[in-house]
Amino acid sequence: MAIYGTALLSLCLLAGVILGNWLGMAIGVDANVGGVGIAMLILILIAERLRKTGRIQAPTEKGILFWSAIYIPIVVAMAASQNVLAAIEGGPMGILAGALTVTICFALVPLINRLGQSDSEPEETL
Repeated sequence: MAIYGTALLSLCLLAGVILGNWLGMAIGVDANVGGVGIAMLILILIAERLRKTGRIQAPTEKGILFWSAIYIPIVVAMAASQNVLAAIEGGPMGILAGALTVTICFALVPLINRLGQSDSEPEETL
């Protein structure tokens, strides 16, 4: 079943990489800017369009879901490793900025959790 969404995923990735390179050139950066994210958006839009029009078969839909589930963690891991490498090469300021950002995000988790709870839900404790 997993093979059935590979062609669509491949075409979306190629389109995303091309658009990301063009976007990079447009803003004056010698890099692909958001190509993988663009590819995921294209994949989501095309899959949803095919689903709404009824032109997608069940095995193909399952294949697309499989590759989407595999694709996202790989992209996140790639981006995270690039960010860590850039921070280390950037010296102490890059490491400090990254550590400060992570600390602030961890500190905001309880606040975001409280905002997400409704008044009728009892608060869970560990």
